[in-house]
Amino acid sequence: MEDKGFHTVDIRRIKKFTPFVEEYALGNDFLLGDLRSEDLAKHPNLLTAFQHPFRFDGFMFFFLRKGYFSLDMNLHSYQLLESSLLVVLPGSIVRFTAGDFPDPELDLLFVLVAREYLGNIPFDFNKVFQDSMRMWKHPCILLKGESFSMAVDYMRLTRTLMRSRHENKREIIGSLLTSFLYIVMDLWSTQKQEELLAGDSKSSTRLGQLFERFITLVTEYHCEERTVAFYAEQLCLTPKYLSRLVREASGRSAPEWIDSFVILEAKNLLKYSEKSIKEIVFALHFPNQSVFYKFFKAHTGLTPSQFRKE
Repeated sequence: MEDKGFHTVDIRRIKKFTPFVEEYALGNDFLLGDLRSEDLAKHPNLLTAFQHPFRFDGFMFFFLRKGYFSLDMNLHSYQLLESSLLVVLPGSIVRFTAGDFPDPELDLLFVLVAREYLGNIPFDFNKVFQDSMRMWKHPCILLKGESFSMAVDYMRLTRTLMRSRHENKREIIGSLLTSFLYIVMDLWSTQKQEELLAGDSKSSTRLGQLFERFITLVTEYHCEERTVAFYAEQLCLTPKYLSRLVREASGRSAPEWIDSFVILEAKNLLKYSEKSIKEIVFALHFPNQSVFYKFFKAHTGLTPSQFRKE
């Protein structure tokens, strides 16, 4: 995929910025880090490097034990307060906004998991996929009492295992990560169910799997391909059948999902990049500026120029 103005960050690159977490990494698959205000003082380039929008091809978990921390994700701002847990799903556009003077009490734990590594551990992501889609819109929860203590214990145990010399460390960490993910999903679902579960449709496992594959493809190809026919072909389905499945699983049509990803990409490029509108039209594979203007205004009520000024 062509460069669209956001650099992609992987664990290998993060380790270059954070040499003090090298011992808590499993190659380029898994990384456990502990970020404090004194670390930022010693490594000022760390925060600066991530104040521009970036993507991480995997899952990111931010657990704030003390202080406060803020970031932008998919054009929404999130203020992490003490005991907050924020889950960042693959494909999200992230930008740190802690500023030049972060909280002196900052104590932020983060876990980064490459998508391929997560795909190789025994975690039934489809079982909890509906929650993960809600998590895309509501990624932050507040841990209290026993939940907070449990999260701290998991981090402490993971750190101890990472320092150990076990030959099967990768498998051990994978199993521990599996149980942690199930607990995170359960905690998140419990806290959000009253406000989120009302009116949700119940989807079969296969339906959830197909919808997940559809969203994964849209995340990867939305800048080049915007027809339902393309995604139906990738999934070996007819466009009509795919459209029916997507609406049944999510309550939204397939074109609506595709357009929402394109609009998000366009908004981020207009807001954060220095690309001209002509360059953005080219990056998003619109035939010309006129078509892009009509598309953008139909979905936002503003022209690209108006959105960028505001």
